[in-house]
Amino acid sequence: WYHGNLTRHAAEALLLSNGQDGSYLLRKSNEREGLYSLSVRGKDSVKHFHVEHTGASFKFGFNEFSSLKELVMHFANQPLIGSETGTLIVLKHPYPWQVEEPSIYESVRVHTAMQTGRTESDLVPNAPSLGTKEGYLIKQGKIVKSWKTRWFTLHRYELKYFKDQTATEPIRALDLTECSAVQFDYSQERVNCFCLVFPLRTYYLCAKTGIEADEWIKILRWKLSQIRKQLEEHNATLSS
Repeated sequence: WYHGNLTRHAAEALLLSNGQDGSYLLRKSNEREGLYSLSVRGKDSVKHFHVEHTGASFKFGFNEFSSLKELVMHFANQPLIGSETGTLIVLKHPYPWQVEEPSIYESVRVHTAMQTGRTESDLVPNAPSLGTKEGYLIKQGKIVKSWKTRWFTLHRYELKYFKDQTATEPIRALDLTECSAVQFDYSQERVNCFCLVFPLRTYYLCAKTGIEADEWIKILRWKLSQIRKQLEEHNATLSS
């Protein structure tokens, strides 16, 4: 549950999206060396507490602990005063750094919304899984090989594309369980392109930047790995 250089906003995004009341993680504080932040999720918000490593011990408020384990064990049984209003938060669920989610924290919609000034309470009902993504991509046509900008949304194992962000009905929904590969493509004259290989067609898509293309490829490949994993588990169950 130590997340190293995870930012404050990204920690909030993780805990609000996938955590529960009492979920917590530890990360480095940006303020100075030897200072850490313990991020803990309450009912509908995330609180951050300083933890100072002196070399010999860990200081947390007025308490001092010889190890992190001792600190967590202590506060697992004693509530933390999380706000001026007296909200009590208890350390219940460590949020592991190795989770079944792609490591693309900065592209989470919750994080983006927080940066634009919205509050946690606005976000909680709509906080998405980290396994979702949306945005504009340029797509090559099937018959006429012209390129058009389309709005793409990825939820679970379905990739939909729309005429634009305001459209309510998708032009098409692609079932990723039928996709065999996702990879960068250098056959086009455009840059930042990648392709999705399906049995009857290969879809060619381009992002505005290389970073954005890389994010799409990472999350789509993660989806395919999850599909393969589930298929292997299903086959193992059948064979047993």
